[in-house]
Amino acid sequence: MYTKFNHIAHVILSRFCKYALSIYQGRSMCKELKTKLLRLSQRSQTVMNGPSARREERLQDGADILNSTVQALRGGQVVAVPTDTIYGLACLAQNCDAIKRVYDIKGRNGKKPLAICVGEIQDIYTYCKVSVKEEMLEDLLPGPVTLVLERAEVLNTDLNPFTPLVGVRIPDHAFMRRLCQMCGEPLALTSANISSQASTVAVHEFQDLWPRLAVVVDGGPIGDHSRLGSTVVDLSVRGKYRIIRPGCAFSSTVKVLENKYGLSEDTGQP
Repeated sequence: MYTKFNHIAHVILSRFCKYALSIYQGRSMCKELKTKLLRLSQRSQTVMNGPSARREERLQDGADILNSTVQALRGGQVVAVPTDTIYGLACLAQNCDAIKRVYDIKGRNGKKPLAICVGEIQDIYTYCKVSVKEEMLEDLLPGPVTLVLERAEVLNTDLNPFTPLVGVRIPDHAFMRRLCQMCGEPLALTSANISSQASTVAVHEFQDLWPRLAVVVDGGPIGDHSRLGSTVVDLSVRGKYRIIRPGCAFSSTVKVLENKYGLSEDTGQP
């Protein structure tokens, strides 16, 4: 009986020690995490230091969220942001180390390109060689479309070094446009998920990535739940277009390109 009692006591003590250790490790992890979860809201914004932090502090307006996000980006960090289609991971496109960090976080194939995101139509002319009418750009952007154009020399050579082309976006999302304007340079943008997994339309869907991000901007659920992302169209060949990804705006994009501007689909045939 004494031996049986000792065994029971040992089991209880062992379980208690494991429980205490898990609490200690959990608290240590919360202290180590520096991720800021910033919630966009019309009434108020809330920032939490770390995904599991208890302390909350009120922010006065969206400018505080923008400032925190810009500061993280300029520090070479990767952030998660809402767009008009899905949630994305972003960093400064001109920062080589940040670009590598994005690929590492996503587990992304190094041969798969990243798009860039800018705030205004005129920014496209700085980072791309545009061979289409400006009116066409204005008809498609801002919106759920990525235009693939020839890249300009000023764009970071470590961004997609394997191709002379680059996809450029102007999301129809006020926060994203203002963020690009405040950074004063393009953002490298890709979906907020592990490569090969489904795109995300709410921040909790990529919660496993939070600890590797400096800022997570929660703009609420994305209205378009299709998870298709933007329509990607190659306009690098004059008078032609090629759909790389149908995305969520396929029909409306093709209608503009063919009916209004007379472009023909590039089938790859001579």
